[in-house]
Amino acid sequence: MPSDGSASSGSSHPSTAVKAGVRYWGPAIAVSLTTFIIVINASLMNVAIPTMVDEFDTTVTAIQGAVALYSLVIAALILPAGTLPSRHSSRHVMAVALIVYAGGTLVAAISWNTTILYLGWSLIEGSAAAVLFPLTFTVLTVSYEDDDRAKAFGLLAGVSGAGSTLGPIIGGALTTYASWRWGFTLQLVGVGIVLFFVRYVTPNPLSEIRGSLDKGGTALSIVGATTLVTGFLLSGKYGWLLARRPFFVGDVQFNPFGTSPAIWFLGVGLLAFAAFVRYERRMERAGKSPLVPLTVLTNRSFLSGVITYNVRSVISAGFMFIFPVYLQAVLGYTAFETGVALLPYSLASVLFATFTPSWRRFISPKTLIQVGIVSMGFGLVLLYEQTGPDQTIGRMVIPVALYGAGVGLILAQITNMTMSAVPTADSAEASGVLNVSSSIGFSLGTAVVGSFFLGRFYGSVVDGILRARGVSVPMKQRYELVIALEDAAETATEATQRHFLNQLAPPQRRLLKSIFKAAMFDAQRAALLLLVLFVLLLLIASTFLPRRIPDADE
Repeated sequence: MPSDGSASSGSSHPSTAVKAGVRYWGPAIAVSLTTFIIVINASLMNVAIPTMVDEFDTTVTAIQGAVALYSLVIAALILPAGTLPSRHSSRHVMAVALIVYAGGTLVAAISWNTTILYLGWSLIEGSAAAVLFPLTFTVLTVSYEDDDRAKAFGLLAGVSGAGSTLGPIIGGALTTYASWRWGFTLQLVGVGIVLFFVRYVTPNPLSEIRGSLDKGGTALSIVGATTLVTGFLLSGKYGWLLARRPFFVGDVQFNPFGTSPAIWFLGVGLLAFAAFVRYERRMERAGKSPLVPLTVLTNRSFLSGVITYNVRSVISAGFMFIFPVYLQAVLGYTAFETGVALLPYSLASVLFATFTPSWRRFISPKTLIQVGIVSMGFGLVLLYEQTGPDQTIGRMVIPVALYGAGVGLILAQITNMTMSAVPTADSAEASGVLNVSSSIGFSLGTAVVGSFFLGRFYGSVVDGILRARGVSVPMKQRYELVIALEDAAETATEATQRHFLNQLAPPQRRLLKSIFKAAMFDAQRAALLLLVLFVLLLLIASTFLPRRIPDADE
């Protein structure tokens, strides 16, 4: 489909001179900068939490609630929002979403309490991000072909990786030396720059026939995504199957048969998605327009790519949860220093994502992905072996860079491989599926790895205290002590540990400080091994990928 002022798809091939111009690469620049802004936005929020708690005179839980709601809004809307380019101009959809995003950013920047913050950041920005995330894949799919498409996806992956690393550095510097509000204000400038390049995005909808929105499919997808993500968010605190502590909705306790609420939310989510698939099949058989065509849901090459992408999201989310916490809680790094420690990851992922897409001419994309997976695993194993008091930024350069290089190699190929498996006309729906899968994967990774990491930490603290006192207790009592410690004081970060220790007498302070440090080393090693297991699972999933980049339009 030709795009007004951008690349063309189909049989026409732009000249080398045209390909080198801003007009040709404008769509790739627009979506890459958009992704960078959204990724930076999430990082800024996480770094600024302690400062915002003081400024709003609220609790960490209240601010983290804004983060959770932001994730829920994106997960709920990303699948139906991904279908918008099928019915409307991609350029128009992107421009409107960016303006709405800017409006939410402005509200967040001037917010004077958590209610306004929830409105601007969680609801307005989250809704706009749900439109923009899948739109990025769609725009690149329809704007480029072959090697240029691979390069565009590689650029997108590299910029996303850079944003996740630079976010803590920028956010830490702004929060420390100015105000967290400047982080939101600078995003407005970024949106203005992106809007300049949006003019090069195709003005045409993917389909010449504007179908009506599949309301039933939309409702089922929202219920499925929301309940799954909620289940993952609740699992860390309340347990996966059996209740670790009571769960209350208002004044009513909800722990049927002693179970965790997480298992009920996860069950509802899985049932909703099963009903969604059956409903979409009925819609298509009746000759109506489903939210996601069955050709997408039954495409083996596409689904193998989605699964691989999803498992990679689980690993990335888990790593980005445990590594910054470890660096700050044990090694005493600031948010800025943590960003510096992650810089080799960022540089390696950007370089390998941007400059390796063309390697598929000589090596199978599947092989490149598997080499990237092995590189990730080696990096994690080296970090496991290094974990200890003598660990430094210099020693971490090689393993962190290896991990980043692996991520870059995977992302340079997997998105292009997955999106190329479906016809261009279905790229919007396919992008929605890929993005909602990734969103659920990130939630799952944070929940599984995060809860395992924190559970191991608090368990090691209890064990250390019991050993210091020469006391032995049954497993059930130990479990109760771990829960009591979690409820009594948040001590998994450097700031909360310092606040807790300052309330103790000097001898107790010295003892607990050493116990906290040993427990964090133990938790870090255990969590890294868990990530290595996920890497092995990712390697197994990659064996189902096709040997070459499929072309569904052939």
